[in-house]
Amino acid sequence: MRVTFLGTGTSQGVPVIGCTCEVCSSLDYRDKRLRTALHIQLDGQSWVIDTGPDFRQQMLREHIDRLDAVIFTHAHRDHTAGLDDVRAYNFWQQIDMPIYGTKPTLDQLRVEYAYAFEKNAPLGLPRLDLREIDATPFTIGGFEIIPLPVMHLRMPVFGYRFGNFSYITDANFIPDETLERLKGTETLVLNALQHEPHVSHFNLEQALIKAKEINARKTYLIHMSHRMGLHAAIEKTLPDNVSLAYDGLQLDL
Repeated sequence: MRVTFLGTGTSQGVPVIGCTCEVCSSLDYRDKRLRTALHIQLDGQSWVIDTGPDFRQQMLREHIDRLDAVIFTHAHRDHTAGLDDVRAYNFWQQIDMPIYGTKPTLDQLRVEYAYAFEKNAPLGLPRLDLREIDATPFTIGGFEIIPLPVMHLRMPVFGYRFGNFSYITDANFIPDETLERLKGTETLVLNALQHEPHVSHFNLEQALIKAKEINARKTYLIHMSHRMGLHAAIEKTLPDNVSLAYDGLQLDL
């Protein structure tokens, strides 16, 4: 399995246009963080977790010419706003794109992309095949995916486990039942917004505590705002088995 971090950033705490803070003006490519999303290649399958506003740019950058499914974590716009651009894959592959998400997430997509669900919609619109999931494990292409329910303040969000790889974004609480599902994870991806406490996201300190509790062989941090600071500087302060992820990072697992 190969995973590619399409984006590791967030809309939270976005600086004003023209900001000259050390992160925004950094020449280190690892400090250029588009909205958080992930690409997974597994046994000939090509999946994306979340399609934020940067989706088209991310897919072009990584030369991803095939997409077999989109899996959503939740319905916030920084994770769904690029879904319209699956229309290119509809045309190229001649398929209706399978879209996996919880009922609240799919209901929100029906509102935001109502034009795609109109009867006799004109050609060229995105073609979306909505597939509702719950906390029960499900399969895509014969491979089992285990939902990882977490809380984003008062909003339920799904992380996902693929074999020994677990991915969690937009969380500030992980219930005991999900910690049980995380046991045996070898590679963990976990959100860490910034240094300061936040109402709906783990900050760096909280993410490190949770990573130690889950005890994966390696943990990568994502969903970082510019307030996290420079990649090179923060990386030096982290435990040996924890790293900041960066856009374009690929892992072969």
